[in-house]
Amino acid sequence: MRSTIADAWKSALDRYRATGADLPFGDPLPWHGVSMEGYFWRLTDPVTGRVVIALVGINTPQNGPTWATVGIAAEPEGLLETAVVADASADGRRFGVRAGESVVVTDRVVRIEVGTSSVAFTVMSPRQWPHRLFGGSSVFQMVPGLNQYWHPWLLGGHANGHVVLDGERIDVDGWQVYAEKNWGRGGFPESWWWGQAQGFAEPEACVAFAGGRITAGPRIGGKPWSTEVTAVVVAIPDGPVIRLGDPLISPVTTTARPGSWTIRGHSSLWRVEIDAEADPNESFVLPVPLVEEGRNTPGDLEHLVGNLHVRVSRLGREVWSGRTTLAALEIGGRDLAEAELARRGGDPRPVRTPTPNPPNPNPPNPNEGQDSHDRPPGS
Repeated sequence: MRSTIADAWKSALDRYRATGADLPFGDPLPWHGVSMEGYFWRLTDPVTGRVVIALVGINTPQNGPTWATVGIAAEPEGLLETAVVADASADGRRFGVRAGESVVVTDRVVRIEVGTSSVAFTVMSPRQWPHRLFGGSSVFQMVPGLNQYWHPWLLGGHANGHVVLDGERIDVDGWQVYAEKNWGRGGFPESWWWGQAQGFAEPEACVAFAGGRITAGPRIGGKPWSTEVTAVVVAIPDGPVIRLGDPLISPVTTTARPGSWTIRGHSSLWRVEIDAEADPNESFVLPVPLVEEGRNTPGDLEHLVGNLHVRVSRLGREVWSGRTTLAALEIGGRDLAEAELARRGGDPRPVRTPTPNPPNPNPPNPNEGQDSHDRPPGS
């Protein structure tokens, strides 16, 4: 009898999770089985200013085999390599991802290869999401069938391993690590904004935010239910991890456009202010999957390095503020990304703004080195 009840409960829970939702105290990290589940890692080295990202999207069409969107990008190299990989899968019992021979990932070990670039590292001293009741989507994680859920599950730690960027091997021992997962029944929203930052003076500090228009449920009057939300997460140095973004008890307002992000959030206890900026020309045009078509398409503009200033107050008193020049900042949307890629002539890498040469305080004398008979008259 107990076995029958347990089997029935597991079957019901599997069907519930297959919508993308998780119960309170549930674990969002195992595969749900929705059309797209994205996994993202970011390595930051404040000493050299280098940043490397790796992404894997497990895409499950209604008809046809599961496939993966895989990518690696790096600054200051301006490197971007992406691929479509067949024979992909994720683990529905624990955190685990595989795609062909190029991707093998667990919660502690990351091995991803794309073209002439790869990442291979182990996460040491991880600072994982501390709140058991809900993940990064908070109460929204219980709502079945959302087009997007978000969970920043690794808010710090350091790497032990190496990356290869266009054939060049670079040790990443001691680099700061961040990781998150996003998933949903519809792939990606029509538009969204996102950011993540480490590289503060305090190495344990971490900031992440994600927002956009979420939709769910059957169409009513020809339109699905929808609302605009932004979630903000701050790991305070020597302090707690706070999350804002519940519309009723901790609302967040956002103004985001290419090159500029302004975020304000508050609860009865906390207030967070984030101001960020980056040169719009220096974003990468990253791919998003067209799940049913088995291919990638330009989907968002992401900066790997930008300026971010964060201020955190508790009961009206500032408890921490930080600045970094190594923030990842993103504006998402297919129309925006496709237009930007066309403007660049099809190159998804950053467009470098030439640095003007400073005026020479000691310009050369045009007559220097000339004999008197070679000089212009009157000189």
